[in-house]
Amino acid sequence: MLLETERIAYEQVSGRVSNGELLQLVIAHEQFAWLHRISEVVVQVDEMLEADEPILMDDFQKLIDDVRTLIVPLETGNTFERKYYNALQREPGAVLAHAEISRFLMSKV
Repeated sequence: MLLETERIAYEQVSGRVSNGELLQLVIAHEQFAWLHRISEVVVQVDEMLEADEPILMDDFQKLIDDVRTLIVPLETGNTFERKYYNALQREPGAVLAHAEISRFLMSKV
């Protein structure tokens, strides 16, 4: 959702891009750099799920705490917080996804 929002913003200024071009932009373009933190969390979750050993509750709780800290939209915050805030202002789907993940993060595990 956030990637699509950022893609639209990029394409409004620079013109349409293919999926391959988008991948290169996500990897190397400054406009997409703020999304790397979310990508790192996704990789961390994948690694936890694919590990041979069971997921320890402490590791799971740390991941939850890290995501809670990460997804705080602030108009005057750091780069990630500001861009996340702006994405939520532009994209109703991002708001719905944020609400859903926030509910999950606040539930008891």
